[in-house]
Amino acid sequence: MPSEANNGVGVQVEDTKICVVMVGLPARGKSYIAQIAQRYLQWLSIPAQTFNVGNYRRNDAPQPTADFFDTNNAEGERKRRAAAVAAVADMMAWFRSGGVVGILDATNSTKERRKWVADTCTAEGVEVLFVESKCDDDDIIMANIRDVKATSPDYRGQDPEEAAQDFRKRIVNYEKIYKTIDADGDEDAYTYLKIMDVGKQVIINHIQDYLQSRIVYYLMNLHIRPRSVWLSRHGESQYNLHGRIGGDTLLSQRGELYARKLPELVRESVGDDRPLTVWTSTLKRTIATARFLPQHYNQLQWKALDELDSGVCDGLTYQEIKDRYPDDFAARDEDKYNYRYRGGESYRDVVIRLEPIIMELERSEDILIVTHQAVLRCIYAYFMKKDQTKSPWMNVPLHTLIKLTPRAYGTEEVRYEANIPAVSTWRGKGSTAKHENPTPESL
Repeated sequence: MPSEANNGVGVQVEDTKICVVMVGLPARGKSYIAQIAQRYLQWLSIPAQTFNVGNYRRNDAPQPTADFFDTNNAEGERKRRAAAVAAVADMMAWFRSGGVVGILDATNSTKERRKWVADTCTAEGVEVLFVESKCDDDDIIMANIRDVKATSPDYRGQDPEEAAQDFRKRIVNYEKIYKTIDADGDEDAYTYLKIMDVGKQVIINHIQDYLQSRIVYYLMNLHIRPRSVWLSRHGESQYNLHGRIGGDTLLSQRGELYARKLPELVRESVGDDRPLTVWTSTLKRTIATARFLPQHYNQLQWKALDELDSGVCDGLTYQEIKDRYPDDFAARDEDKYNYRYRGGESYRDVVIRLEPIIMELERSEDILIVTHQAVLRCIYAYFMKKDQTKSPWMNVPLHTLIKLTPRAYGTEEVRYEANIPAVSTWRGKGSTAKHENPTPESL
């Protein structure tokens, strides 16, 4: 019997290969959707890769003007076709090497191009899922244009207004040939998801299996409106002072100072008028840290945001764990992501229980999350596309507010230091059983 890939989340990827084909005009959030779909799947330990045709095209045309995309530009058409062929060829090679979900990020705006992609994938035994983003909301389109001109390699170093004007001309050129997926014609047999006006309407057609359904459910929860997510650990706790893990203790004196300073950091980053929702865990130290935030912020407590359950080791120091359970201490050092405390959890378990949180985050606007070290490591790894096996070793310091802003070409990060001393709760991989100062690699 064929073996099932061990991704730890119950998703059967046995012999499954899916090509997610993005469809739509420029400035409709395709690259953004492609990037976050990839990071979601990788976060679930499902091998996923994005193949951006624009990156291949930039080998021949690094910073083209809108005329390059004119349908009457034969040389431009030749180069764009060559880029698509190269991207698909690399994707097929990646599938043959063990890839599970490949995401083809391009406009794929004509029926002919979509048929070619579908035929190429089918010949290789790869399922095809078209994902079309349609949007006629001028405000959202303009926000995406501003994002693209600021982050796209096509406009690096160019005057922002000139870049925006050129990008609008590029959209006009694509509008001349763009055909939406035809639900009533020869494309009715395709498997596809249409997202209309940022999720106001969703159309699903011929979804075939569990993994496709999983991807579609995630994409249905997305929106492409600009937003940020703020992350903060609770203030320094009494257990932090003594090097103990877990528990449900109160804040230390310095932790109290951070709780009082947090509203100032948030105001500096968020502003006074921007609405914000605050999520905490159900444990005392996160609730206490958030209690001085403005009253008009809606606050919600999530059990799913509680710290990693350390089971029989709850309340112990790392030295006590090493003395009482030396084999467990060594096993956790060897594979910290998969190691499960006796009667407790692993980091992989935390990722599984955080999936509803991630879904809700993608549905929401601006959110501030006040939670715990292990939980923040998992959430941070999701947004920053970090290798899950390395995430348990990342340094997420106390008394720091982290602002993450998802963009089409990655997530921007800004950190706000409270400048209130706190102990380090980071411990490096190896034989040490004490908290240490973090290494440069963990920062």
